[in-house]
Amino acid sequence: MGTYADLVFVGGRVVTVDAEFSVAEALAVTGAVISAVGTREDVAPLVGPATRVIDLKGATLLPGINDSHLHGCAFGMSSPPLSLDVSHPAVASLADVAEAVREAAGRTPAGQWITGHGWDTGYLAECVADPSRHPSRADLDAVSPDHAVVLYSFSGHATWVNSKALELMGIDRDTVAPPGGAIVKDDAGEPTGLLHEGAQALVQNALPALSRQERTEAIRSTLATLAALGITSYTEPGLGPGGDGIMRGALGAQTLDVYRELHAAGELTARVGVLLLPTGMASTAEEFARNLDDLDGAAPEDDPRRLTVHGVKIFADGIVPNKTAWMHEPYVGGGCGALCVGGDIDDERVAEIRAMIRHAHAAGHQLGVHATGDRAIDTVADAFAEASAAHPRDDARHYVIHGDFLTPHAMKVLAAHDYGVNMNPTIKWTVADMEEDFVGAGRAAYAWPYRDAIDAGVRVASGSDAPVTHPDWRQGVATMVLRESKAAGRVSGPDQRIALAEAIRTYTVEAAWQDFADDWKGTLEPGKVADLCVVDGDLLGADPHAIPEMPVVLTVMDGRIVHDTLLD
Repeated sequence: MGTYADLVFVGGRVVTVDAEFSVAEALAVTGAVISAVGTREDVAPLVGPATRVIDLKGATLLPGINDSHLHGCAFGMSSPPLSLDVSHPAVASLADVAEAVREAAGRTPAGQWITGHGWDTGYLAECVADPSRHPSRADLDAVSPDHAVVLYSFSGHATWVNSKALELMGIDRDTVAPPGGAIVKDDAGEPTGLLHEGAQALVQNALPALSRQERTEAIRSTLATLAALGITSYTEPGLGPGGDGIMRGALGAQTLDVYRELHAAGELTARVGVLLLPTGMASTAEEFARNLDDLDGAAPEDDPRRLTVHGVKIFADGIVPNKTAWMHEPYVGGGCGALCVGGDIDDERVAEIRAMIRHAHAAGHQLGVHATGDRAIDTVADAFAEASAAHPRDDARHYVIHGDFLTPHAMKVLAAHDYGVNMNPTIKWTVADMEEDFVGAGRAAYAWPYRDAIDAGVRVASGSDAPVTHPDWRQGVATMVLRESKAAGRVSGPDQRIALAEAIRTYTVEAAWQDFADDWKGTLEPGKVADLCVVDGDLLGADPHAIPEMPVVLTVMDGRIVHDTLLD
């Protein structure tokens, strides 16, 4: 008799996500590897005296979920108790935000900053009633005149501060925003308390950097949340010197050191792939090349299947709600946005982004490039192709991050080179209604064109972009299938719906492809790692509306149970 299995699953649906999307009825795990998939009879010989046989009782067994774009440290730092929750539905108005800040001010020692995360004008009653009404320092000054207050938007592309914070940052009517950023000012020329894009670095420069202990606790908090959601892998998209000025350095180089320490201590309950961030939201090609070359000497990880660096990240433009995504056609009210790199005119900025991509590609890195506007996406896709022609490489696996308004041209270019796009269904769910105010109904419905991208042959993975949205893949799957919005429940772009099997693939095997790991994870097949997610009930037969409420009852990573509420 050969080696017995450690775990055997029976009595449910084993969704393999293999090439045929076949469904089995049993699965065995030996050590950290899947040793058998098939019928009860197939796994019966592997059951020994010490084997734990788990009756799924009709539950669905999936590959472990891979959230392929999730800021792990930032998500932990943005969640209570490390940060005020000013997201929907915790708050529903500017008045609610002010009350939360008032309470925090009452318990915060003098001299300490108050931080919060998640505000979204699409869910603040005063802003919904009057789209010209924006958060301002005046909303916060009345409740916190003495404590500096910093509230990060849900998107991470805008920060709302009070007058005390502006004072400590040295921002006044004469302050010039950094390149690629904006200090919003009123009709009198005074700062309103809103900072967009690269101007947020002014906040980070004033805040004390996160301590190593704060980073450690933030990542531990994230890992616990992810285990309970069945997430066994994620991409931490941007750690390095470019992140030192973002969210108190949560994306800085020190955070990678903390990941290494947690890995050495055996605390990583999810596999972590990293994109390095040589420069922040606004930089020149010269600065990018210099910083990237300095990063090249980083020592390789000793366990690349658990923690590894995949490549580098670049910011090409901003986001639609700030009208900083670079679009072919103007926004409602005018303006087309721009690339957020160095250069005074569009042609100069295009040359800069091409130079960055060319340099990183030639150096052998995978590239993940933040691009949300259709013109920015076309520019990035063409730059990928140009770099590939100049420096041919096998299997580079570059991808566009977000790809909100991915065009037919970009799809054709990406598919031709076997490159990908990392889309965000939970962001689609969140902003579908509010985007109409910025780009009109037609473009808002098209945003995140899953159907067209898959049909064009583009590799499509999905991520939450947490803390932008909660890392709940179940809501992401439901959104890809239904295309319904969070606020109104309206269908947004029915022609871009995809099938449930396709949606699941974006969180499993396609995400594994992005990680250069599809040969050893992402499907339930013998020889692949035992990363598993068990959802209570029949996922394949469920009403898509019910999927977000289907409990995750068991999570296994590398053969080890890291979350278990399933009763034997």
